[in-house]
Amino acid sequence: MERLLVVDDEPTVRELLSATLRFAGFEVTSAATGAEAVEAVRLARPDLILLDVMLPDLDGFQVVRRLRDLARPPVPVLFLTARDSPADKVTGLTLGGDDYVTKPFDLPELLARIRAILRRTGVPHAHAVVVGDLEVDVEGCHVRRAGVTVRLSPTEFRLLSYLAEHAGRVVSKTSIIEDVWQYDFAGDTSIVDTYVSYLRRKLETGGPRLIHTVHGVGYVLREPR
Repeated sequence: MERLLVVDDEPTVRELLSATLRFAGFEVTSAATGAEAVEAVRLARPDLILLDVMLPDLDGFQVVRRLRDLARPPVPVLFLTARDSPADKVTGLTLGGDDYVTKPFDLPELLARIRAILRRTGVPHAHAVVVGDLEVDVEGCHVRRAGVTVRLSPTEFRLLSYLAEHAGRVVSKTSIIEDVWQYDFAGDTSIVDTYVSYLRRKLETGGPRLIHTVHGVGYVLREPR
């Protein structure tokens, strides 16, 4: 899973973009200042940085200058900012930015640009997981069973993607809650059972069972036997 660093001082933008990118299959961390961004790269090198130019301490251009001295080879950077003048674009790209996208932006286009940078820089991108006649395209957010498209809600897709990434392995309900719903949950895990039921209804009508219950533990996605 590719690691992205989102740097933006606006909490709403930062949180919304981070959540969207996680749903698209990326591992995401975030920072609110230029200093935090530099420290995040120092501690755990991301595969790509989405960097605002207007930050409260260092601006995005200063951040890139510092990162060029810190990281070898350089970490790819996509500037994502409201500063849309030609001079700013030239500055960002001249400093070594890999792309420059202005706000407001179109999300599908942004995802396409992110994946294009990752391809150019040699970072492998997410691929489809195939289990029997089930195909889960994590990158494209598509699911097919026996060649037929299956429409899922966002939560159903996240759950199925998680099971697909762990295909053949039993995952506990607690792990599913923490990784799919992304919060610690020490109480009732029946929400997992409910959504597994939804998935089975959409995926397994008229076909062999793919999602199997391991009583007292959790679930496993595997080929029919």
